[in-house]
Amino acid sequence: MPRKAGPSADSFLPLKTNWFHIMLSLSDQEQHGYGIMQEVLERTGSKVRLWPATLYGTLKKLIELELIEESDERPAPELDDARRRYYRLTTLGRRVLAAESQRLRELVRVIDAKRGFAGTQHAS
Repeated sequence: MPRKAGPSADSFLPLKTNWFHIMLSLSDQEQHGYGIMQEVLERTGSKVRLWPATLYGTLKKLIELELIEESDERPAPELDDARRRYYRLTTLGRRVLAAESQRLRELVRVIDAKRGFAGTQHAS
């Protein structure tokens, strides 16, 4: 019997803002929840703040959808708190993040083209 195909990356688009920021934080390394919160806050210049209830509810949802998973790998015990859970992107999560990144790049191109068009239209 053939294996059932999973959901396509495009079926998750557009990503919710919180999902995008969490997944982006996990794109280059595994992280625990507090690390994700801090990275998002720093990367966005404090414009996006993931409160604990939002963060952990979103992590749970992303795990259910198989976009992220808990990691079994841990830092050395002297560098880590045993209560922390670490998360990483799944293969599907990487495909979804790539598709969303491409969607956003295309959107920026449209915005830039529109702004350029609007600027030349008003110049006459």
